[in-house]
Amino acid sequence: MGNRKLHGFLAGIAASSIWGGMYVVSKVVLEHIPPFSLLSLRLLLGILVLAVIVMFRPRISLSKQHVTTMLVVGFVGFGISLGFQFIGTDLSTAANASLVTSATPAFVFVFAAWLLNEPITINRLFALLVSTLGVLIIVDPFSAGLSADMLWGNISLVFAGVTWALYSVLMRKYGQRIPILNASLIALAGGLIVSIPLGLHETNQMVWWPVNEAIIVGVLYLGIVSTALAFYLWNKAFEILEAGPAGLTFFAQPIVGALLGWRFLDEDLDAKFLFGGVMILIGIWLVSVES
Repeated sequence: MGNRKLHGFLAGIAASSIWGGMYVVSKVVLEHIPPFSLLSLRLLLGILVLAVIVMFRPRISLSKQHVTTMLVVGFVGFGISLGFQFIGTDLSTAANASLVTSATPAFVFVFAAWLLNEPITINRLFALLVSTLGVLIIVDPFSAGLSADMLWGNISLVFAGVTWALYSVLMRKYGQRIPILNASLIALAGGLIVSIPLGLHETNQMVWWPVNEAIIVGVLYLGIVSTALAFYLWNKAFEILEAGPAGLTFFAQPIVGALLGWRFLDEDLDAKFLFGGVMILIGIWLVSVES
């Protein structure tokens, strides 16, 4: 595997690792800030960080078509998908969010075959199967909350996974036409088309101030680390790699989530975690060595 390909896998794994702790943070912050208000804050912080970086890079010429295309791609990923994700996490559980959205790589394979004509090889299908089984071993689907009062939350999480897969493939298709940093910045702005109107509606209905220092830190984490940094890394992975293999790096999330639970929540790591983690890594390795 060449250095560039290695950088692509490392970028995807790093992004997914950052998101491994995102659901727990989101769940805590959502107790104080409504979903779309939080999403707006997250996107604005991410835009601010990337805009500052872009200011110090060589200026490039962007056509109206480039800007419009990336705004639409961002509308799908950062408006629709993240909106469903926050709603789902708010109405369901962090464990359900980790489990349901673990289906995202499978949807990436489907959209990549449809929109990019990427081959679905036996090796890729086997890698997807092995990694998915590893996730199910770690997350334990039998512990998921499937009660009626979580129905809409779980449905929202399914839509979040599907639309995030679509966004990722669209970024692979259109994001390479301009520098990926600029593409990421414009895409984040596309999410504001959804989040700001709905966020303003929420603030008319709910009182979410005052907030404490922990909530402020949580918002900064979601905006700077989980948005500006992680989304850039994720987009970079899809710039370098084909969409199917890049999507498999999403499976790093449950590994990191379990490790964080062990480190900060005194949760046990048993043989199931080790076995599931090895299966996930084997799946990623299988696509990384594919010729």
